[in-house]
Amino acid sequence: MNKLELMKTANEVRKGVITATHSAKSGHPGGSLSAADIFTYLYFEELNIDPKDPKKADRDRFVLSKGHTAPGYYSALALRGFFPVEDLKTLRHTGSYLQGHPDMKHIPGVDMSSGSLGQGISAAVGMAISAKLSGDDYRVYTLLGDGEIQEGQVWEASMLAAHRKLDNLVVIVDNNNLQIDGAITDVNSPYPIDKKFEAFNFHVINIDGHDFDAIDAAFKEARTVKGQPTAIIAKTVKGKGVSFMENQASWHGTAPNDEQYKTAMEELEKAGEALCQM
Repeated sequence: MNKLELMKTANEVRKGVITATHSAKSGHPGGSLSAADIFTYLYFEELNIDPKDPKKADRDRFVLSKGHTAPGYYSALALRGFFPVEDLKTLRHTGSYLQGHPDMKHIPGVDMSSGSLGQGISAAVGMAISAKLSGDDYRVYTLLGDGEIQEGQVWEASMLAAHRKLDNLVVIVDNNNLQIDGAITDVNSPYPIDKKFEAFNFHVINIDGHDFDAIDAAFKEARTVKGQPTAIIAKTVKGKGVSFMENQASWHGTAPNDEQYKTAMEELEKAGEALCQM
């Protein structure tokens, strides 16, 4: 996809987030929206995957370590063709396979069940080690929240990743500066995030997580790195794309009501129309 196509697709991913959380009357739109561009790039450009064969042996693996942002993940998977887009409306409904957190047993395209913060990166490190031991060339990607990296397990996993020289591993941090209780700087600051990963012997790339040129360059750079894992620190805006949700911690885990849904979808429709005129 070219940049404009990625931007249009990301806008559709955001519509899916709003549709799913509104239908569920619960869920996590804020961090799903901030990561929408990353989800889009991964699933429409970066990952070696096949929706017709979700378990193919040589596929790249992705682990959503910040599992509560499943609405964004599901929206990208649906648009990529892993399951019907219409099913997003069943998010968190009784009997739906689209649970509040990713479930690898029931959702096509999901490589690891996740939800308990800090554990996803550990699973990703294990996958990357497995590829090295087996001589396989698939790559492993994991997305973490900046609040999530307050978990000690994240750094234990990172230490092992560097020790094992996992150059097939890319860790992405969605750095929107907000978590459920407010600004990460007020709760338990993890800054400087880039210097911490550098101290753990990662190759570190800082980017604007909403700029597809920067995102593209970062993932291409990661493929050139040898002998160490890569960490991409993506500076983002919580609630990106919906004006009243942007930079508001209250939208971490709050679903839009009918009026808010209507306003959000109108904004995203206008954004999509503007992109079609570019």
